[in-house]
Amino acid sequence: MNTQANASGPAIFDPDGFLIDPAMWSESLADRIAQTDGLSNLSELQLDLLHTLRHEFAKHGSVTALSHICHLSGQSPDCMQHLFSNPREAWRLAGLPNPGEEAKTYL
Repeated sequence: MNTQANASGPAIFDPDGFLIDPAMWSESLADRIAQTDGLSNLSELQLDLLHTLRHEFAKHGSVTALSHICHLSGQSPDCMQHLFSNPREAWRLAGLPNPGEEAKTYL
């Protein structure tokens, strides 16, 4: 299990790299995860998408259609492919818990 620190204490990740407690998420933690993964600093568009993804997860408790997340963010339906290396990366950067094996096939 990996650990990284943020302002509120240690952020603990599961073996697949997903944040166990989504309440520990912050934009700065997302930036650190991105940099650890070899990505650059997150842009405002990327952060907006992560916030929308988190909001929809909190509302529904499950994976929402990614094109819908793009729509809610005011972006094109394929924004996820343009802003992140893959949807699984966006899910991880949003600090959401491991969605499970079946859901990961859709991410």
